[in-house]
Amino acid sequence: MEAPAPWRVLEFYSGIGGMRYSLMASGARAEVVEAFDINDVANDVYEHNFGHRPCQGNIQTLTASDLDKYKAHAWLLSPPCQPYTRQGLQKHSADARAFSFIKILNLMQNMSHPPQMLFVENVVGFEVSDTHDQLLEVLSSLNFNLQEFILSPLQFGVPYSRPRYFCLAKREPMGFQNASFNKKLLWTPMCVSQTMNSTSQDSDLRTEEELDPVCKPVKDFLVKEDDGGIRNETILQDYIVPLNLIERWGNAMDIVYPESKRCCCFTKSYYRYVKGTGSLLATSENFKCVPEEKLAVSSLKELGLRFFTPREVANFHSFPSSFCFPDHISLRQQYAMLGNSLSVAVVGPLLRYLFAEA
Repeated sequence: MEAPAPWRVLEFYSGIGGMRYSLMASGARAEVVEAFDINDVANDVYEHNFGHRPCQGNIQTLTASDLDKYKAHAWLLSPPCQPYTRQGLQKHSADARAFSFIKILNLMQNMSHPPQMLFVENVVGFEVSDTHDQLLEVLSSLNFNLQEFILSPLQFGVPYSRPRYFCLAKREPMGFQNASFNKKLLWTPMCVSQTMNSTSQDSDLRTEEELDPVCKPVKDFLVKEDDGGIRNETILQDYIVPLNLIERWGNAMDIVYPESKRCCCFTKSYYRYVKGTGSLLATSENFKCVPEEKLAVSSLKELGLRFFTPREVANFHSFPSSFCFPDHISLRQQYAMLGNSLSVAVVGPLLRYLFAEA
């Protein structure tokens, strides 16, 4: 018998390829027929890793007929999160960075071949925005069933606290394997467990604190001496935290150790700033696992603090070892694009669940 044709997928806001890696990790019978991103540097990284350059341009210029020609079965979207972040102005749909996503939603209602499946990723806070209200309104008008989640890599065994909002939608007559969760916002991956290999149902309902013991240690995500061509002396030179930053911001730093079972979310400002942008690694054995609040600034200087390398941040995002940046991408650009990316460990199982037959 001839194998069925793969699902045709459009990838919006493709960035450096986190969504595509997640699709690959899901094992779904699907292929990306086009990707879209306006960022030239991110497109360089995407092309370097996948051999295909995303369509570069303003998504707001697309028309319904432009999208119809792809005859895509599924759309994967990770629109800008700045309109919904706690640190931002929270202008929601009034923020110019939300306009392209709203435009895409409106186009769906005017298409001859709208997608049958939709996947949306964003920050926690999106679920209470007026943009979210518009998303639900459009999906309802097109007879989509949807399930929503707020999940963190911690729930998938990765010592990385990065909770994110996810919307999975399937157009009738398609449905989910666990239809009883339709129109619900879930904080555990319980209903996707049967399509996952990495997480057992008995850990799905644990709090973040209770999940720490089931996570792998931070040391499992560190660059080895011969990994990616980065040697120990290079790490010490390029990633060590300057003493003046320790003196100024030492009390505000989040410090983790190789044996730690959690680190904080890395933002696009990591390496540029040390406060609230992500965890720092203590490399000295002298103060191993000493609580941060018990360390004076003088002691902090002896911890051997360093930034996690871009490769290590990619590891926390569960990117494959094959992922790499082109040589012309600066260190700050690498951190910025990783900070805007997503967790393959979380999105992969969700996409497996989305594409699974009901």
